[in-house]
Amino acid sequence: MNDTNSKKTEYVSSDDKKEGKWFLREIEDRFRNKIVPHIPKCIETYHLTYMTIVWSVSIVIFGWFAKENINWMWLVSLMIFLQYITDLFDGAIGRYRNTGLIKWGYYMDHFLDYLFLVSVIAAYYLLFPANFGLLFIGILVFAIAPLVSVFLASSVSDKMNISFMNFGPTEGRLLLIFLNTLLIIFGVNLAQKVLPYIFIGEIILISLMVYKTQKQLWKVDMAIKNQKVS
Repeated sequence: MNDTNSKKTEYVSSDDKKEGKWFLREIEDRFRNKIVPHIPKCIETYHLTYMTIVWSVSIVIFGWFAKENINWMWLVSLMIFLQYITDLFDGAIGRYRNTGLIKWGYYMDHFLDYLFLVSVIAAYYLLFPANFGLLFIGILVFAIAPLVSVFLASSVSDKMNISFMNFGPTEGRLLLIFLNTLLIIFGVNLAQKVLPYIFIGEIILISLMVYKTQKQLWKVDMAIKNQKVS
C-alpha cells in the first residue's frame, strides 16, 4: 500500500474529537475502512446525516403499528440497524474525501443522535399502558443523561469519550435490537414487569459514569493546581 492510501485509511478510522474503546470498535473500523472508498460520489456526508430523521420518524410510526401487531418491532430493529450504518459512514466519508462539514456535522450528528434516542423510547412508550407514562419520563431522562455527561466532559477536554466500560454506541444499538427481539417473543406483559429494573439499571449506570468522569476531571484540576502552587 502506498503512502497516499495509508494516509486515507488512517484518516477514515480517525476522528479528531471522539475517542473511546468498545468491544466491536476494531471490527467496526476495519469494516468502515474497507467500504468507504467504494461509496458512490453522489452520496455526500450530509445525505447520510439527514437519514437519521427518516429512521427516527419511521421508528415512531412502526412503534404505533406495533400496538396492534408486535411484529412491527422487527422493522423498528431494522431502522436501528440502518441508523447505525448511516451514522457509521457519514463523518467517515467527509474525512476520507476531505469534504466534511465539520462544525455543521458535529452539531447535526449529535442533535440527531438525541432525536433518534427519543424516537426509540417513544416507540416503546406507545406499546405500554398509559399508567407507565411517568416511568417512561424517568427512563427518557436517564437515557439522555449519558449524552449530557459526554458533552459536558468534552467541553472541558480535548476529546469526547463515547464509551463506558468497553460499551459504546455499537453495543448500545445491538442491545436495543436484542431487547426488541425479546419483546416480540415474550410480549409486552412480561416487559411491564422488567421495565422498572431497566430504569434502576439506568440510574446505576449514569451514577457510575458521572462518578468516574468527575474523578478524572478532579485529578486533572488538582494536577494543574499543584503546578501553579509549585
